[in-house]
Amino acid sequence: MEITTDQIKALRDKTGVSVMQCRKALTEAGGDSEKALVLLKKRGAEAAAKKSGRTLGAGAVASYIHPGATVGALVLLSSETDFVSRNPEFQALARDIAMHVAAMKPEFRSVADVPADARAKATEVFAKEVEGKPAAMREKILEGKLNAYFGERALLEQPFVKNQDETIRALIERAVQKFGERIEVADFTRFAA
Repeated sequence: MEITTDQIKALRDKTGVSVMQCRKALTEAGGDSEKALVLLKKRGAEAAAKKSGRTLGAGAVASYIHPGATVGALVLLSSETDFVSRNPEFQALARDIAMHVAAMKPEFRSVADVPADARAKATEVFAKEVEGKPAAMREKILEGKLNAYFGERALLEQPFVKNQDETIRALIERAVQKFGERIEVADFTRFAA
């Protein structure tokens, strides 16, 4: 099957990934744009994993103030080079994440960043809920409840406020694939009056 430039353009507009990567994904998917989209998402996660050991040396601080000036947020989005951090698309990503922080009130960057005392308190509460369950299942149910509870409060696990089908982690993975550098939310703060 021949891949048309319209198909490539549509996929590129949807993902922001390079023309060559879009063409390769469409070819691999036999022209099916939905399968190609899944392939690109998978490759984005793989690219992010490969680049996870690289040093972050630059970044951008973005702010968002909600109309009415009662809620605002600051986000430090880090990258490897200032070439990427000065890119308008990178800065727009940082601003989108700041808007998300203002709207969704994340408490932690990721589930791995949850302090031990907060995890212990939540474990205590959820342990009471699983008391009547079979012993073999109790640990799995408890872990699932903890992951769901903290996943709602962890920035990287939350569904993106502008697109509920994509998490903040997936948004960043797509940016890693697009820019070819490691990108990470280094810090964030939310303010409310």
